[in-house]
Amino acid sequence: MIIEKATTAESSWNITEVLGILGIEFEIEGEPMKSFNHFASLGEASADDLTFCSSEPEKATIDIVRSGGGVILCKRQMKGQLQPRQGTQQVFVDNPRRTFVKVVKELQKRTKPHDDWSRPVISPNAIISPSAKIGKNCEIGNFVIVGENCVIGNDCRLHDRVSVGSNCRLGNNCVIQSGVTIGEDGFSYERYDSGELEQFPHFRAVIIGDNVEISSNVNIARGSLTDTIIGSGTKIDALVHIAHNVRIGRNCQLTGGTVIGGSAVIGDSCWTGLNSTLKDHARLGDNVIVGAGACVISNIPDGEIVAGVPAKSIKSKVSDPNLFLMAGQKRSNTA
Repeated sequence: MIIEKATTAESSWNITEVLGILGIEFEIEGEPMKSFNHFASLGEASADDLTFCSSEPEKATIDIVRSGGGVILCKRQMKGQLQPRQGTQQVFVDNPRRTFVKVVKELQKRTKPHDDWSRPVISPNAIISPSAKIGKNCEIGNFVIVGENCVIGNDCRLHDRVSVGSNCRLGNNCVIQSGVTIGEDGFSYERYDSGELEQFPHFRAVIIGDNVEISSNVNIARGSLTDTIIGSGTKIDALVHIAHNVRIGRNCQLTGGTVIGGSAVIGDSCWTGLNSTLKDHARLGDNVIVGAGACVISNIPDGEIVAGVPAKSIKSKVSDPNLFLMAGQKRSNTA
């Protein structure tokens, strides 16, 4: 992905200055004063671009040689392995991908117009209940609905066609993409002897922490007798379904198509693979990885890696340390 150059008076940056501001330790080979003014992928980068390479040394050597990037963030073990081309720069850090993210965020923050955003910017097409509270510096898109007694924290962005039901709460700095539904009743019914179904009442809400990002077309049901809770820092991919009374911990990643049944509990720093399923009332400990397409029907302890239908442990068969880091596990856990 290429990010367009910032349209500011200062459009050229020196990576040494930016890393110094961020307090990131680094070493450099090549052109000492090389500047950049775009961000790009390693394969598409040109002489004016900052890019990164996170590959292991053997593959990284090939990828870096093929790249036209002017400033390349590399792993520390690559230092001295390749002579930078004339006019280019190799920057060696502990984690090139994470450093790239921090640099992009820092420069985006510095190039944002310094207008007065103390009051929220709300589309005239949005419907906001008079009893709802909207924090400072929020952006509310077209056809957004915010129900009665809702609280939206500061610095939140609700994209077009987001629906937030009554009594729900969003923390600060949340991003909710288009088509997300938060706080509708969950799916729970009682059956009479006659065979007829009657819905179980839903009295509670959805409580979302700070720095949560929810991608398009996600559905999060409100609680019946206990709140549905999404912990701070958690990121939710498109087309995820979270049923009523679910509790999700901090800094989790739920990838596309994940389905979480009612009253399930997910610990901190967990990762669920594409189209995985957690049965109602199932529990995941902290730092758990659920493989793509897996179906979890029983409780999973801390630090486990599971896959299959039904999901079973595969941790002893995993050798890639990067997989463990997806759920915040230490490299020593791979031993």
